Amino acid sequence: MEGTAIVVSPLIALMKNQVDAMKVFSEEDGVAHFLNSSLSKIAIEEVKNDVLSGKTKLLYVAPESLTKEENISFLKSVKISFYAVDEAHCISEWGHDFRPEYRRIRPLISEIGDAPVIALTATATPKVQHDIQKNLGMSDAVVFKSSFNRPNLYYEVRPKTQNVDKEIIKYIKSQPGKSGIIYCLSRKKVEDLSETLRINGISALPYHAGMDSAVRTANQDSFLMEKVEVIVATIAFGMGIDKPDVRYVIHYDIPKSLEGYYQETGRSGRDGGEGQCITFYSYKDLQKLEKFMQGKPIAEQEIGKQLLIETAAYAESSVCRRKLLLHYFGEEYTQDN
Repeated sequence: MEGTAIVVSPLIALMKNQVDAMKVFSEEDGVAHFLNSSLSKIAIEEVKNDVLSGKTKLLYVAPESLTKEENISFLKSVKISFYAVDEAHCISEWGHDFRPEYRRIRPLISEIGDAPVIALTATATPKVQHDIQKNLGMSDAVVFKSSFNRPNLYYEVRPKTQNVDKEIIKYIKSQPGKSGIIYCLSRKKVEDLSETLRINGISALPYHAGMDSAVRTANQDSFLMEKVEVIVATIAFGMGIDKPDVRYVIHYDIPKSLEGYYQETGRSGRDGGEGQCITFYSYKDLQKLEKFMQGKPIAEQEIGKQLLIETAAYAESSVCRRKLLLHYFGEEYTQDN
């Protein structure tokens, strides 16, 4: 198509990964760019020149950058081919990663200039899908949905006991040479657990938003380059991580929502090979999560409670986990296994 496509994306790291990947496919370096707060004034000028000269086919923008007056007036002068809203579940309060600034995308598009809009997400319940369409003013849009079923993933929930650390160590040692991710709720737990694993001879590194960003990036790279087998992380880790051969994802703590759970477990087995998804569950953890919610706006607490009830039902059920998970995303799974 003629013109530049505007891709709205929520994370600076994610934009950078995707733009770098894009540049591999083209001889023209300016084919993809991003505009966000990490760029210097000079860099921003370069990007704008490439866009105006017609070199740039894909321009990644953070929703916050879209709201800036100077960017709006710049984009008004650009021939826009279409808008793509990535991680579109961020629009919905029922999405597992709600971001209020996503709600402003539609009015901004109208202001900059209408063009076709596509919204993309890997995890959206029927309710979230409806929210996305309503908010972006695309209720008559064509909807493309692939199945939520990942047949190569194995889901298991284990009771969380005093011996959970021992169980995890034993499990990792039964998977020598394989890459895995362990998700914990708190930064402190991330630090403690990665230390425990190292003491037990497992090569593991921590990753969370409270760490120095250089250390964090180095740890992520060590995992991607297979210098370490295990990364112990909060959910800050994973957006835009495209390591195809993660063989297991362990949840040390139950996640706040089944959408979050689906997205985090979905980081295993992306190459089509097996992925083991093991979650440790205790009712106490749910109570902790409920406590975290106190002090938040009432509407947010109500939604949060509802999502926790769904998670608990999944963890405590005796029905096939896959059936339950797919039902949550509005899909019927009729096989018995």
